[in-house]
Amino acid sequence: MTSRLRAALAIRALRLRASAAAIGSRFRPSVRCAVAVASRFRSDVACPEAATWRFRPCLPFALVILLVQIGAVAATAQELPRADPVAAGFIPERLDRIGAFLDDYTSNGSLPGAVVTILRDGAVVYEKAAGHRDMESGDGMRTNAIFRIASQTKAVVSVAVMILQEDGALLISDPVARYLPAFARTTVAVPRTDTAGYDVVGANRRITIRHLLTHTAGVAYGGGPGGDQWQEADITGWYFAHRDEPVRATVDRMAELPFQAQPGSRFVYGYSTDILGALVEEVSGMNLDEFLYRRIFEPLGMEDTFFYLPPDRTRRLATVYGHDGEGNLVRSPDGPGMNTQGQYTSGLRISFSGGAGLLSTARDYARFLQMMLNGGSLGDARILSPATVALMTSNHVGDKMGNGVGFGLGFQVRLDLGAAGAPGSIGDFGWGGAYHTTFWVDPAERLVVVYFTQLRSFRPVDDHGKLRALVYGALAGQ
Repeated sequence: MTSRLRAALAIRALRLRASAAAIGSRFRPSVRCAVAVASRFRSDVACPEAATWRFRPCLPFALVILLVQIGAVAATAQELPRADPVAAGFIPERLDRIGAFLDDYTSNGSLPGAVVTILRDGAVVYEKAAGHRDMESGDGMRTNAIFRIASQTKAVVSVAVMILQEDGALLISDPVARYLPAFARTTVAVPRTDTAGYDVVGANRRITIRHLLTHTAGVAYGGGPGGDQWQEADITGWYFAHRDEPVRATVDRMAELPFQAQPGSRFVYGYSTDILGALVEEVSGMNLDEFLYRRIFEPLGMEDTFFYLPPDRTRRLATVYGHDGEGNLVRSPDGPGMNTQGQYTSGLRISFSGGAGLLSTARDYARFLQMMLNGGSLGDARILSPATVALMTSNHVGDKMGNGVGFGLGFQVRLDLGAAGAPGSIGDFGWGGAYHTTFWVDPAERLVVVYFTQLRSFRPVDDHGKLRALVYGALAGQ
């Protein structure tokens, strides 16, 4: 039995105690304290009951549940299979160029460290860790390192919304205000053409869930016209881990502030998926962390994906770096903020940011993406239907983005190879995160690529483009 499986079973046993004692009730914070102390949920929460917890349900019934749970863990905890690169249609010596490129970039100061994982037909054909997880300690990067994935959270939360549609709990055509009443009357900041400043006008239509999924709701990250009001409300930037209020409270305050565009008029990148996270909480009756765990992470065997790391995972967290004025890598400071290490190990563990809050490993995220490539399933776990995956990975925004790409429900989608100007396939989909992470899925080539590093730098680094060129350059066909 592997150590990962033993750890998963231990967590399962704790969850079993809580669930057996709370049969018939929702798995809400009020009934999960014993679990919270030792598992993924708020490990800092004091719970008097946890110290004296006793397992009281009928023993045969409990054993049956435990055996079923053990089988489920064993199924989901399986590693992704590996494939011979040649059999998978790759040229090995060309794949090796990826490793040489990463070694070069981590040794010349462009990157602190990185991990790349490449899957074809559901199997790992290439995996590489380069550079350092932490430069000060000299700890080398490993393939199981944990990374802040920032906006790659958006794809996961978008899947959560579509799960709820498949449950019959909502429709993406619904107005957001049906679930979050604060959004019943939103406003837009309109720049004045003759003088400085802006006017605030009412939105000409209600924001829908689909507007949020496609980033056409007009919600930015607190800048632009009306930005002074967002500054005053202390809602700017994507970093939420320091907040002392639940994300629902933050989102309700957003609804009182002027947005950047009329709903449906243009692509505006910002807090849309944070609002969706609050909506998932409202509709499901769970906090976002819990819903994602139950409906996505646990079924897919994503054992290292969290909003806030448990103590036993902190040593695997990669350190964030930036570049100084001379181009040298420097460690980002501790503390809260977008250009710091962030409080993902020591924060208040209250605010679950649906737009930028998750941490994960390349392998975990590859499992999630392989589920999407498979049409919504991985192994025995069915997360979405093929029809929903097809809807999510279709363009919903017309030509609002330009450059040969469109946007679906949580993913950028390639529409025109020539206009995009980079190797790939029409229909490939992906996105990235603020710590310089990126991913893409190419259904035509049956390909998943995950690339993680931890860099917050204003210096341009061309590693994303080079990685894409090297991956497609290594394909032999078939």
